[in-house]
Amino acid sequence: MAGDAALSRRGIAKWLAHLALLPASALMLIPFYWLLKTSLTGENLFVYPPRVWPDDPNLFHFVDVWYAVPFIRYLWNSVLVSALAVVSNVVLNAMAGYALAQGFRGQRGIVLLLLSSMMIPFQVTVVPAYLITRELGLLNSHLGMALPLSSTIVCIFLFKASFSAIPRSLTEAARIDGMSEWRIIREIHLPLSKAAVATNVVLAFVWSWNSFLWPLLVARDQQMQTLPLGLAAFLSVVEDTSGALYAFCVMVLMPGLLVFLMAQRHFIAGLTAGATKG
Repeated sequence: MAGDAALSRRGIAKWLAHLALLPASALMLIPFYWLLKTSLTGENLFVYPPRVWPDDPNLFHFVDVWYAVPFIRYLWNSVLVSALAVVSNVVLNAMAGYALAQGFRGQRGIVLLLLSSMMIPFQVTVVPAYLITRELGLLNSHLGMALPLSSTIVCIFLFKASFSAIPRSLTEAARIDGMSEWRIIREIHLPLSKAAVATNVVLAFVWSWNSFLWPLLVARDQQMQTLPLGLAAFLSVVEDTSGALYAFCVMVLMPGLLVFLMAQRHFIAGLTAGATKG
């Protein structure tokens, strides 16, 4: 009976916590709702008193965006660059995380080097990154735009934490059976680390999808521009941007939001595992 009472109190406390968080969640959703409402109505943001519910919503502003700029080309470039970044992130970060999870002499120094490099902002390394990309002949290419995001240190440590939780005996048994290291990663560690993979996919996709500075430097012509660059160019094409601009913003935000919602459960689990396991 005491155990049931404790579980009941714990459940009530959980529900009370959720109720307390609802107003905060509603406040965070207000800007997104206002963005969507403005894209459907084109109303001036500074109308007083503000109208909460949209009057005569329509999709005309989304159609304006579709025909004002080569939206399909921008979308294709963003999708391809993000896909390259996600695939390379999962492959390279999984390999690096697996190596760190196995333990080797000098590992502490490499970990300290990776942690110290996280304190250096990308703007500091943009010039050498540009020079390297130019020497590789990857300027004005999708691969060149995805190159700086081909691996991220945060996700390396997420994979390390997830792989370290897998019993060492399972890895040793696979080696005795003659499996190569890459096959062990692909067939044992990655299937058991779905949360880390989902977290890596979401973070890599959002970072590459929203990237602006690097594509601005690498993309030489309009046909190679991504959606964030297209959004910036849209301001110089359309005179009345009251509704069309917000419609463009909604179209840019939706893919990242959908990816997060599809992987939300694994994403949260991956962040929690990375924060509690070393």
